Amino acid sequence: MSNMDLVSLLSTSFQILIDKLHQRLSELGFHDIRPVHGYLIKYIAINNGATGIELADHLGITKQAVSKIVDYLEEKHYVLRKPHPTDKRGKIVVLTERGRLVVETKEKILNEIEQHLIDEVGAERLQMMKDDLASVIRKT
Repeated sequence: MSNMDLVSLLSTSFQILIDKLHQRLSELGFHDIRPVHGYLIKYIAINNGATGIELADHLGITKQAVSKIVDYLEEKHYVLRKPHPTDKRGKIVVLTERGRLVVETKEKILNEIEQHLIDEVGAERLQMMKDDLASVIRKT
């Protein structure tokens, strides 16, 4: 594995961590959540709601594709479409109680995963890695 280039190491480790997150979510009763749902739910949570256009722009997909994802998440009781507070013709997608619960559960799982990484490489090395990656992100 050490022969892998940096991008491959980052993308492979990302995929492994996302897989672990979704395995734990499934074990805890959120078996119907997929990674694309997580990106959409996170954006809604951070922004306290979002329009279909905002979600499409954030995910880099069409509004029609977002509509299908929102339909699915609404059917599973994670989100709800409500009238937009300022645009009488528009709708805003907000989290339901179940949607907020999956966000809280995800945060707990991510903390567990981070603790596992601390156990593997040590708190100091993990913090250095996080600081270095944050620095790269800030500079791009």
